Amino acid sequence: MSSEPTSDIVIALEVDDPALADRLATLLGSVAGLRLAAPGEQATATIVARNRETAGGGDFELTPRELDVLALLAEGASNKMIAQRLGISVHTAKFHVGSLLDKLDATGRTDAVAHAARRGVINL
Repeated sequence: MSSEPTSDIVIALEVDDPALADRLATLLGSVAGLRLAAPGEQATATIVARNRETAGGGDFELTPRELDVLALLAEGASNKMIAQRLGISVHTAKFHVGSLLDKLDATGRTDAVAHAARRGVINL
């Protein structure tokens, strides 16, 4: 065992919603061994939360409906299940899935979920 003191874990916040950012800062500020990064300071870890309306990941933007479909794809839902859960036709569900595959440059449904997770669009 080392007798050297351990340094705090430095957390940076990248949160679109100011109210959520304030809540997180308050909660994290009370945790022993953690502190929030000062502006320009290198952080040990970063918490990122993007508004669903503007979630993207670089060269594409997903609509709120596409984000809903993507979340259901991540659960393994079929087009029929997506249609039932969202109250849309199977044809419209297929259209949204196809749009997601194009936007995410994915070869299939699983690949789309993997691409979205890597880009931070969804959390698995």
